[in-house]
Amino acid sequence: QVQLVESGGGLVQAGGSSRLSCAASGDTFSRYAMGWFRQASGKEREFVAANGGHGTTTNYAGAVKGRFTISRDNAKNTVSLQMNSLKPEDTAVYYCAADYGGNVAGPPSEYDYWGQGTQVTVSS
Repeated sequence: QVQLVESGGGLVQAGGSSRLSCAASGDTFSRYAMGWFRQASGKEREFVAANGGHGTTTNYAGAVKGRFTISRDNAKNTVSLQMNSLKPEDTAVYYCAADYGGNVAGPPSEYDYWGQGTQVTVSS
């Protein structure tokens, strides 16, 4: 079992930045690919970014590439998402997730554990 707890988010103006963090506990963190997903109101959950167990492999959704950066610290069992140049369309609940299979390109269904989510609202 892995427990994931997100922090960060909140209200930010368009063009601004925000940083999300996710703290993991319960298993060897480096065994898992870690991903960030988001779900806007009335829409399906979508992939944002992921990185492999040792952080050397990353994957980003096209909509965030060049603006968002995923990073992890295996010593602290944390994964972060730095979000820059935020747009109103980035408004969503953001979820941290862990995939024991380690696939950074996997869909939400491949992820084994999920955090509770944190709201990010970008005002125009």
